[in-house]
Amino acid sequence: MLQPGVTAPDFTLPGTSADESDEQVSQYRLADSLDAGPVLLNFYLFDFHPACTENMCDLHDLAWFDLDDSVTVFGISTDRSFSHQAFADEEQLSVALLSDSDGSVAESYDVLFEEFQSHKRIAKRSVFLVDTDGTIRYAWATDDPSEQPNWQDVKEALDSIRERPPTTE
Repeated sequence: MLQPGVTAPDFTLPGTSADESDEQVSQYRLADSLDAGPVLLNFYLFDFHPACTENMCDLHDLAWFDLDDSVTVFGISTDRSFSHQAFADEEQLSVALLSDSDGSVAESYDVLFEEFQSHKRIAKRSVFLVDTDGTIRYAWATDDPSEQPNWQDVKEALDSIRERPPTTE
């Protein structure tokens, strides 16, 4: 797992729209999203897996993301965008779900299972908070798919980013 203080690897991935009424597959680039504010990357194993449903619904239900529209939240798994759309529709998720179909992004963040229960190249449950400079400010990962992140720790990391004075060049 990449550690806080490291530059987050950039990526461009297809995914569902955070706008529930838009069913088109869109392209998302980390660097572009950082122009608006911090980005939370929430890697998960599978759409519709009970622990992943809990994880994504918990993330969706956090009111502090709704109160700060400068924070972009991406759910990322190796499932395809069409599965993501069905998952987002069923669970009424309003965050973009990105398809890392070959596992290369999870691998670049060092959170890839080469094999998990006979499935190849699956993302581990993990969370990264990236500041507008592209630096990872919070990182958490687990090999246990049933383990959930401590969202209070994530909120504290986000609050510390907001309190940090802007860098001057």
